[in-house]
Amino acid sequence: MNKKMLWSLLLLAGTQIKAQIINVDSETRKQLASQPPVTVQTAVGPLVLEPPFKSESAVKNSKTIGWPEGTTPKALEGFVVTRFADNLQSPRWTYVGPNGDYFVAEAGTRNSANRITLLRDKDKDGIIDERHVFLSNLNRPLGMLILGDYFYVGNNDGVYRFPYKVGDTEIKANGEKIISLWEGGYNNHWTRNIIANKKGTKIYISIGSASNVGERGMNIEDGKRALIFEANPDGSDLQIYASGLRNPVGMDWNPVTGELWTAVNERDGLGDNIVPDYATSVKRGGWYGWPYSYFGKIKDPRWAHDPHEDLVNKAIIPDVPLGPHTASLGLAFYTQDQFPSKYKNGAFVGQHGSWNRSQLSGYKIVFIPFKNGKPQPPEDFLTGFIADEAKSEVHGRPVGVTVTPDGSLLVNDDTAGIIWKVSYKK
Repeated sequence: MNKKMLWSLLLLAGTQIKAQIINVDSETRKQLASQPPVTVQTAVGPLVLEPPFKSESAVKNSKTIGWPEGTTPKALEGFVVTRFADNLQSPRWTYVGPNGDYFVAEAGTRNSANRITLLRDKDKDGIIDERHVFLSNLNRPLGMLILGDYFYVGNNDGVYRFPYKVGDTEIKANGEKIISLWEGGYNNHWTRNIIANKKGTKIYISIGSASNVGERGMNIEDGKRALIFEANPDGSDLQIYASGLRNPVGMDWNPVTGELWTAVNERDGLGDNIVPDYATSVKRGGWYGWPYSYFGKIKDPRWAHDPHEDLVNKAIIPDVPLGPHTASLGLAFYTQDQFPSKYKNGAFVGQHGSWNRSQLSGYKIVFIPFKNGKPQPPEDFLTGFIADEAKSEVHGRPVGVTVTPDGSLLVNDDTAGIIWKVSYKK
């Protein structure tokens, strides 16, 4: 046996040992389930969390059946939903350029198109007139950003930038990889989002964990995954901005306070009703608990053998719980004026939907009202994605949310291949 084969076997054995240590035996599960619930104070009020293993950890995958002709998601009174674009392959994310061009990242966990498509509304009547393949042969792209003379892409393996001029309909030049990101682990958290600060002097990259709760070993997580990076626009001075965030994806700036906010997809396997996903302000240097604790100092029992008390004690309670297993991924603050005044400076969140719950949850867009820069309890905004709960059938799965220059809201329905446009009819 050569050294390479021996090393591979030892690594595999170590991974299996870690997985065995983190598993919780049936008797311990019963004891944990008998504990009383815990109440934590979030920014939007008290949150009651049932104990771990109070309910079984379920698997209920949804099946997308598409939208019958003439049907759309259900909006609140006064809002109108139309098809903005369709016949796309997993349109996960949308970015609006300075000239009003729409860039759509078409990528997925399986059978990824690995491209960015440009949609152009030439006469600004709200209807797409042109469609171009803007970038191809990418590696599961998600985040997009135009900064200076560059078009940035958050690929699975790193941040790339390409030479760009406003109005370009295609990029043929090779991209420059300015930041390498670790792409290993399980394939669930392949997305890499990217935004810039208001001055354009820093970029921020969100990257999810390589596991559910560190069961593959923390050597592949620490300093690499489950965090938000900050860097200069050329990729230099890469630093960890905040960590302990299992799968942060959507990011945006609170228009009143200037705080960075993110939507986080939390951990699985503890039961039907925990752990809630959340949206939260992100503090520089902040630690948010994953994988050792959740919602502050509530310890994950799968780390009882090595609780990391020092990190648990400094864990920050997230601001806005969004329900368990909802896959809350998209996040965008509403800074336009088309919608009624209650929506001004509030945040929309795209919930891609559950698989680890006995009943489907998520599969909708929720809205978080803000008053003077402070969040209020979330409320449903766009529903109707679940077609038949009993059959686990859904019409589609919403994910990215983007505010357009005219004040409408775009919703990326990736499994249905549609981008919906939500407008307010005055």
